[in-house]
Amino acid sequence: MSVPTTPDIIPLSTDNESGFLYNKYKDTLTTLPKEKGWLSESMFLYQGFWVEEGSVISAVDVMASQDSFQALPTDIYLATLPKSGTTWLKALTFAIVNRTRYNKTNSLSTDHPLQCLNPHICVPFLGMDSSHFPPSTNVDRHSPRLFATHIPYTSLPQSILDSGCRIVYICRSPKDVLVSLFHFTNKVRDKSLGVMTFEEAFEMFRKGMMPFGPCWDHLKGYYKAALERPLEILFLTYEDMQKDTVNNVKRLAEFLGYPFTQEEEVEGVVHEIVKLCSFETLKEVNKHGMVIADLPNDAFFRNGKVDDWTNHLTNEMSQILDEITKEKFDGLDISF
Repeated sequence: MSVPTTPDIIPLSTDNESGFLYNKYKDTLTTLPKEKGWLSESMFLYQGFWVEEGSVISAVDVMASQDSFQALPTDIYLATLPKSGTTWLKALTFAIVNRTRYNKTNSLSTDHPLQCLNPHICVPFLGMDSSHFPPSTNVDRHSPRLFATHIPYTSLPQSILDSGCRIVYICRSPKDVLVSLFHFTNKVRDKSLGVMTFEEAFEMFRKGMMPFGPCWDHLKGYYKAALERPLEILFLTYEDMQKDTVNNVKRLAEFLGYPFTQEEEVEGVVHEIVKLCSFETLKEVNKHGMVIADLPNDAFFRNGKVDDWTNHLTNEMSQILDEITKEKFDGLDISF
């Protein structure tokens, strides 16, 4: 099977570029609070949120994005906390926006990028892209530019906040985020760090110490922003998306400015995209291969179900997280 070429798919950074960025921001790093990481040896507390030292998107990448990234009004940003539906949202958005570019009569054709590429390749992360490539590379890409980000709302590059572009945020029950992150961590973290126990993961999580956490603060930031800017920010929950995928995909397409026509709905295009981006289809496509070195495609497809936390948390653990969630979301209309 040949891999389709598209302006949306870009290479990753080189070691030389990463080294240059580290040297530029290393003095700032030394001033930040530091704790043991999940995916790497350490993570830093930057602007109120924890960022891994050696992850795909590091604190250095966030700083570089804030300094140099230039957003466009036509951009689309997919914002998530890790393990909250990022891969699924990337696939759905890519399929919706590009549905006339790849085999117009059948989204499930093997010529479609999502039938042979991981969604993380089709929609790059903001930090990875903007930090490692000059602005001209971004400006010259296909419009609309699609980016994903785990960066908290309050730490987004100012150019994004000022651009009037669209931002889609999807959140997930903190309990399921914890369980998914725990399994993902032990699958991809460096073996020298050892195996993380669930008890250890729980203690770090409840204290807010997770990549781009605290979980509750990350979610609240985008929730409040969506209330203030409903035309620019769409707030979704993983649970609602699972419960009524078809109508939520139509809602997503409408918000993105790519609504489905009546003809497309009659022809079953919406259902084709839902099937193309389903957990089962994406898991089958990504059984083999690597996103980047040491990060296998299948690491992103373990379970995908709602309420998997019931198989992992004790009653005491569940009550503790319920109490934190109730306190953090007091006065907000957020439920899972």
